[in-house]
Amino acid sequence: MSLIVPGAADRAAVALYPTLQHLLDLRDGGWRFLPIEPGRDQLDGFRLWPGGWRDAIRLKSDSDALGLRLDPDNMITWELSGTLAEVVHELVLLPHPGDRLAPRLARGHGPN
Repeated sequence: MSLIVPGAADRAAVALYPTLQHLLDLRDGGWRFLPIEPGRDQLDGFRLWPGGWRDAIRLKSDSDALGLRLDPDNMITWELSGTLAEVVHELVLLPHPGDRLAPRLARGHGPN
């Protein structure tokens, strides 16, 4: 008989690929990830905030990631590209969109 131990699959995956821990940290923080479509070489994830704000991540490899914060009008108010570890670290540190220290100035239009 085989027992299913909660978290065992995650621990096994992280043991093989340590950088996966960053994605698991986001998932545990309420992030959702889109299914990977055939022919696409990236993983996309997002976190929805009240009022229509969104944080997003696009991952092509552990050394090629992009993080964004988009306002309700789909305008980019924060952006960072770098390694997966760098981008996740900064996304986790971003203040709640309603916080007075949260980025608010639009820097460009977000992806559709």
